[in-house]
Amino acid sequence: MRIRNLLEIDYILLFTSLVLSIFGILFIYSSGVTSSGVLVSNEYIRQIIWAIAGMAIACSLSLIDYKRIRDLSIYLYLGTLFLLLYTCFFGRLVNGARAWIGIGAFGIQPSEFAKITTILFLARHLDDTRRTTEVFSRFAVSCVIVFIPMGIILIQPDFGTSLVFIPILLVMTFVAGVTLRYVIFLIACIGLTVILTVLPLWQSYILRSNAGSFLILLNLRFIMTVILALALIAGIAFFGYIKYRKAYFFWILYAAGTAIISLGASFMSHRVLKDYQIMRLIVFLDPNVDPRGAGWNIIQSITAIGSGGFTGKGYLHGTQSHYRFLPQQSTDFIFSIFTEEWGFLGGLLVFALFLIICLRLIRIMRTTNDAFGANICAGLSGMYIFHFLINVGMTMGIMPITGIPLLFMSYGGSALISAMTGIGLALSIYVRRYGH
Repeated sequence: MRIRNLLEIDYILLFTSLVLSIFGILFIYSSGVTSSGVLVSNEYIRQIIWAIAGMAIACSLSLIDYKRIRDLSIYLYLGTLFLLLYTCFFGRLVNGARAWIGIGAFGIQPSEFAKITTILFLARHLDDTRRTTEVFSRFAVSCVIVFIPMGIILIQPDFGTSLVFIPILLVMTFVAGVTLRYVIFLIACIGLTVILTVLPLWQSYILRSNAGSFLILLNLRFIMTVILALALIAGIAFFGYIKYRKAYFFWILYAAGTAIISLGASFMSHRVLKDYQIMRLIVFLDPNVDPRGAGWNIIQSITAIGSGGFTGKGYLHGTQSHYRFLPQQSTDFIFSIFTEEWGFLGGLLVFALFLIICLRLIRIMRTTNDAFGANICAGLSGMYIFHFLINVGMTMGIMPITGIPLLFMSYGGSALISAMTGIGLALSIYVRRYGH
């Protein structure tokens, strides 16, 4: 039975993830070479070990019936919540975030594995409630399941990793059949929150004006007044909808709720975000505000990508990385090194490989006759594609710097093994997509 499972796995999905991992090892090696050709880092050796361990985990999971994990999902979820809380208090401080549990010279990042366990538990919840008529409670509980680990990760603080939980929630609830208006409500709240958060920064640091207008969004009295007024409107609309069942009352309540949540969240974000996180948003709007400080990474990354041209400078012949102009080049900015040395064609190849992973996951999701398995694939596709879009967009300067790694390629054992664990789950679902 197990030999047959190995023969039936999705080799395209497995091979694609393997190729991306090999690319990662090659360019982590390249990032450790100086302009004089001296190798100053052994990160690539660790990445090889993690890649082998990850492939072994993926192949092992393909042999296990993923449905056995269903009943364990609650315990896996609670276990990672405990690890996240432990990390907040006793974790190792790295780059301003207490997100690591140190084990000698090594460390693990529980937040990377929390994404997988959250997907599993949310998939179970959405499967258990798929025939319920109470759609709102189904969506509300889904939000709670996702927002608990997301909130703990924000406390660490690891803003980038916490963001990944949003597309996981949106994609999984949409695929599971949650009413579209609730999904759009969450998207609208997130989008409006981002806009309201950025506007005061844009006025202060880009326009360099401190006169009224958007800065009023930082005024507690103004925010509380508006929220109370909107709450009154929402209360009247709620009463009207309950009594008369008119659609326009519902949409007034919908709009007021969106505005209340967005105003409150944007105001709190200015109180919670660290100075370096605020500067990341500012330099995203205009890197030249601080070209030798917070804007340095984006400017150097764009320079590296642009200098690669169509075919690149050739492997181990990059300048931005080998002359050490680009910080964190083996982690956050691995794509910059890749495209500098392999050019536009190399970047296009990475795009194609991630597209293949996404399409294979969608194919598995559409062909499996098990809703639990389909929900897992939906969450994994949301996770992989979000990591890709944000990381690559960050290196190109079209997304703010968030510290999100490029899965399979960026240096880091926790991220690589969790990504391979997701591939293993998808392989297990593929083998049993028809119920055998």
